[in-house]
Amino acid sequence: MTDYPQSQALKSKKPRLHGVFFWSLVREFASTGLLVSSILLSIVVLTQLIRLLGESVSGLLVVEGVLAMLGFGALNYLPVLLSISLFLSILLTLTRCYRDSEMVVWFSSGMGLSHWVRPVLGYAIPVVAVIALLSLVLTPWALTKAEEYKRRLDSRDEVSRATPGLFRESKQADRVYFLEEVDTERKRVGNIFVRSVQNGKEGTMVAKEGYQEAAPNGDRFLVMLNGTRYEGVPGQADFKIVEFERYAMRIEPVELRRETPNLRSRPTRYLIKNPTTWNMSELEWRIGLPVSALILALLAIPLSYVNPRAGRSLNMIIAVVIYMFYNNMISVTNSWVGQGKIGAVPGLLGIHLFMVAVMLVMFYHRMSVSPWSRIRK
Repeated sequence: MTDYPQSQALKSKKPRLHGVFFWSLVREFASTGLLVSSILLSIVVLTQLIRLLGESVSGLLVVEGVLAMLGFGALNYLPVLLSISLFLSILLTLTRCYRDSEMVVWFSSGMGLSHWVRPVLGYAIPVVAVIALLSLVLTPWALTKAEEYKRRLDSRDEVSRATPGLFRESKQADRVYFLEEVDTERKRVGNIFVRSVQNGKEGTMVAKEGYQEAAPNGDRFLVMLNGTRYEGVPGQADFKIVEFERYAMRIEPVELRRETPNLRSRPTRYLIKNPTTWNMSELEWRIGLPVSALILALLAIPLSYVNPRAGRSLNMIIAVVIYMFYNNMISVTNSWVGQGKIGAVPGLLGIHLFMVAVMLVMFYHRMSVSPWSRIRK
């Protein structure tokens, strides 16, 4: 009878202990994941920004399009980055608990290794839902918008494509433009230089300012004001010099390119309605991202074990090898599905079921060799 109040007090403390255990881990997972994802996203954004600025300097992309293309590219890489961040945040947090002997405290409190599944799932499921939304909906939309934006930029005429302060050659290679200033509010350009070749004669025109003008039939002209034209044959001295107040030069139209949309930019609904082998391959890649992220999150629990007396980096090396193997095998099976070597269902389930089996074996091994992890309430 004397032990009854004590046992009741211990039972009343169980929910409180579980709550502290759950929320403390979820908070640490989230803070670590936010840090890791921020670092990875910063690296990707910086890399893309350098590439886009290089294209802008070379005249392949207007300055106004850098931020738009940067945003579309970030949405493209974000599902993979979130998957890596989810895996690393759980792995790093649990590894730290082993290293700082916090695991011993939790195990001695009756928290076995299987108790870690609940807080890991509590943190992983919302992240996996975001990965699924990005992979199935937002990433194809971003790629579609990026392709449309590129086509719109390519469809601009020669003058519109010219970058202020840079020489720009026409696609026919018979004209070179240079614009020093651009006033978007007044829709005028200043200090124009145009070099053209017609009938073997080279013509060079300079003007203080100009603007674009559209004719009733749809033709577009570059109108230059208060300028000078120099015309002649290179190597000969008989050059003509003509000063003009207004000179209109026809701008050659640009033919719109008809390109087949990229498979990765196809909406998920389209892939389902058109079940070709390559469409199924792309669909399996999109579904495989959130599925693999969830499996890797659970796999990080047994992988995080660290013996404080031994090396601290062995589990990280094993985790990186397993992640690379898993990711590469997903790509290989998707390629096999696209080539028709295996069916869609085996290609989707095969590698994921294999990794689930690996996870269960590692759980069983860790719970059987660790005396602390076998403690139960």
